[in-house]
Amino acid sequence: MVLISPRVHFFEINDQPWFPPYLRAKVQACLTLLWTLQLPIIQFSSPAALVATTLQRVLGPTIKQYIYIDFCAGAGGPTPFIERELNRRLRRGQQKANDASKDTENSNGIDQGVDFVLTDIHPHLEAWTEAAKKSDHLHYVARSVDAGNAPRDLLASRGEGKVFRMFNLAFHHFDDELADKILRNSMDTAEGFGIFELQARTVSSLLMVLLIGPLMMVITPFYFWRSPGHLFFTYVVPVIPFVLVADGIVSSLRTRSAEEVMAMVGKGRGVEGWRFESGSECHTWPIGEMSWIVGLRQDT
Repeated sequence: MVLISPRVHFFEINDQPWFPPYLRAKVQACLTLLWTLQLPIIQFSSPAALVATTLQRVLGPTIKQYIYIDFCAGAGGPTPFIERELNRRLRRGQQKANDASKDTENSNGIDQGVDFVLTDIHPHLEAWTEAAKKSDHLHYVARSVDAGNAPRDLLASRGEGKVFRMFNLAFHHFDDELADKILRNSMDTAEGFGIFELQARTVSSLLMVLLIGPLMMVITPFYFWRSPGHLFFTYVVPVIPFVLVADGIVSSLRTRSAEEVMAMVGKGRGVEGWRFESGSECHTWPIGEMSWIVGLRQDT
């Protein structure tokens, strides 16, 4: 991966306090759609499903040992879809194993799923409550949770599973000081973490971002036709596609490479007892790449 510039921490419009909450919600709805969309021919799976695939491959047989906490969940984002896809895969794999072994005892009524938890420094309780109603494996923490100062006993009331922190299209939002604080807290209080980004500081990523504007012009009537406001701010006053493209460019320039994240991980702290893996997966052929880095505490 050839980076076109050093990391630059410009501001994103959608993060600004002066940006109207009504429009922010519309932009966030589009971002969630982009996580879950699977376009014919050029997308073999949605980016959310790609995260589930990556977790299953990297964590292997230990995947059921963890409880997965989204520390920057916003209004929910892709996490409910990742939960649904990962648990669908786990149940299907368990059913195949049961069928092969003729194990009828374990195949009757035993849920083999893993739990996901939504948290944020600004909880979106209404949206989270609605999302949690759709799955027995999706939960949330109602109080404010600071990803840079999360307590070790955050899920003490649940008393189950190792903690795996997830940052879905989120880690690039943090400046170096906050990112370092979050990494330190993650390694002090969790057994694993995963950073997943859909963009990078590359020419192909910037080209992909520029195509989001025309894409939204095409697909908006199919997904948001019940919202006159969404249609108005897409076609008449195209604020939504403009913000998606402008913030997408800034997000690309903000995104750290795996090597840069690892340099932060190793700065001033030992990494003994941890295993790290990183890579990239094509989410939109031929130019859209999802980059990821996973850190796992090794049992001693």
